Amino acid sequence: MQPSFERRLAESYGRLSARLQQAGDYLAANPVDTASRSLRTVAEESGISPATFSRLARALGYDGFEDLREAMRTQIGRSVSSFAARADDLRQTQGEQPHVFLDNARSSAIANLNQLAAGIDTDQLDRTAARLATARNVLLLGALGSTGIAEYAGYMGNFLGPNWKQIGRMGASIGSAICDLDAQDALIVITKAPYATVSIRAAEEARRQGVYVVVIASSHTCPALRGADSGFIVPSDGPNFFSSYVATVFLLETLVAMVARGCGPETSERIAEIERQSRVLGEVIG
Repeated sequence: MQPSFERRLAESYGRLSARLQQAGDYLAANPVDTASRSLRTVAEESGISPATFSRLARALGYDGFEDLREAMRTQIGRSVSSFAARADDLRQTQGEQPHVFLDNARSSAIANLNQLAAGIDTDQLDRTAARLATARNVLLLGALGSTGIAEYAGYMGNFLGPNWKQIGRMGASIGSAICDLDAQDALIVITKAPYATVSIRAAEEARRQGVYVVVIASSHTCPALRGADSGFIVPSDGPNFFSSYVATVFLLETLVAMVARGCGPETSERIAEIERQSRVLGEVIG
């Protein structure tokens, strides 16, 4: 399976000229128009010359714009509004029935999941799971709104082995957590726009040390994606003023399940022992 348009754009973004970045941003924000309209029409509506889009296509490894356009046919995109704009949209719905919020959230979640499923590179997913399964340590980092998601992923992963750990929790030093890592280890970074600086820097430093870095971000513009060994762009749009993590949780649960599939019987024994001790300690009932 060929890398998606967004993955190619994310990997090359830092090397593109400002004009090509502008063209890439427009295509990423308007995939439906890109897939369904001619190059001339796209150029007219964007104010960017056809030649620029053609250069972008070649810079991303496509034979030409038509090749890029064909790839975009499988992409479904929605423009991402700012937190403030979405909060204002919520305020405007004060007179509507409460179930409107449920309907909007459900529609958004389904759209995000469908977009993720349609655009994900399954070969890359397999390679990532295989690499995580053999890693000496798998560290998880999420700052700001991603903190709780990293904690949940660490909770799931810890059933597989004690080598899955969340870092940066409760003010703990991230530097001390990654300073001894090398090519035998892996770091999963979860970040959404606006991107946490500490997450970007941690990804860069870990990569410099040879660590296998996995980045889960909401857009191709995330700096942490550049140089990452494995990068996933996960739709995070929603009706609220904050990012939606529904599709991100789906991806993380899928990854953990894929890693578990490749583990030996000792992992099942570990899970059974954890469950036994949880009952003995009264952590769970039923």
